[in-house]
Amino acid sequence: MSPAELIPLSAYDRCPVQQIVTGTMPHTESHRTARIGWLRAVVLGANDGIVSTASLVVGVAAAGAETRNILISGAAGLVAGAMSMAAGEYVSVSSQADTERADLARERRELAEEPDSELRELTAIYVERGVEPELARRVAEQLTAHDALGAHARDELGISEVHTARPLQAALASAATFAVGAAMPLLVTLLAPRAYTIPAVSAAALISLAALGALAAQAGKAHVGRSVFRVTFWGGLALAVTAVVGKIFGVAL
Repeated sequence: MSPAELIPLSAYDRCPVQQIVTGTMPHTESHRTARIGWLRAVVLGANDGIVSTASLVVGVAAAGAETRNILISGAAGLVAGAMSMAAGEYVSVSSQADTERADLARERRELAEEPDSELRELTAIYVERGVEPELARRVAEQLTAHDALGAHARDELGISEVHTARPLQAALASAATFAVGAAMPLLVTLLAPRAYTIPAVSAAALISLAALGALAAQAGKAHVGRSVFRVTFWGGLALAVTAVVGKIFGVAL
């Protein structure tokens, strides 16, 4: 008898599938996909806060404005940007959640009206993934008996608890991190002499973006260098273009 056969069925019933390893005692696994929802919102909010506000400050400074006017413009950009991020994230993720609910409602109705057809559909999904037809049929039957809607949501629609849309979480995370990111260029503007506003804000923004890229890569266990290059390149491009536009308008005025 193999070690796996010695594990009572009740142990499998109590433990999530990902915590069961054949021939060993159940153990806990931590998967980084659970971070996708909030990590995306946090990185997007902080990145946008740094880039948009720093670019705004650099553009207004390049136009020849005084420090007071630069700060007013930056503060307005911070408030408007944070609210825009919150609203945008909430609306977009809510739309995703609405679509998920509509798909689940349709699946629930089909399970009630055409259970045999839905069972064949689930079986075909497992066969397509490489499971033998007879075993696929048995798996589909057992999962249907346990939680038919959950099985179809996960394996047919790709909806799971880990990846489900959370509008409020995304909105709050984006708005808060935008405000934190946007506060940095305003603080630098306040502390740096007016003559050094543009280089000081630009340098601080690029350093902050590099740090953000590195932290995001570490959180998701991605390639640090690629992440850092990506955010600093586009941030630097935004700063340069805005500075040129501000300079042009400053000369024109």
